[in-house]
Amino acid sequence: MSKPYLCPSCGTNRTRFNLIEQVVHPVKKDPHTGEIIERIGMDDPLQIPYTGEPLRVQCGVCGLVEPEERFVKTAQSHPFPAGVNV
Repeated sequence: MSKPYLCPSCGTNRTRFNLIEQVVHPVKKDPHTGEIIERIGMDDPLQIPYTGEPLRVQCGVCGLVEPEERFVKTAQSHPFPAGVNV
C-alpha cells in the first residue's frame, strides 16, 4: 500500500525520493585480500539471516537516507493544512 512521505530532515520534500532496495548476498571473503571466495546459500546452517529493513529511502532534495517508516511517520505527523492541493 502506498503511503505519503515527508523528509524528516529538510521538512519540505514530499515528492522526490530514491527508493533503495536492499538485496542480501551472503559471501565468504579472504581475510587478507578481501576477495570473495565463496557465495553462501541462504540455507547454510551457519549463515545468520539478514534482519535489516528491505527498503530504505533517500530524500531527493537533501540526500538523507533513512528507513521508509521514518518518512511515513513524519508525513503522518505533519499533514497538509485543509484546502491545500499539490
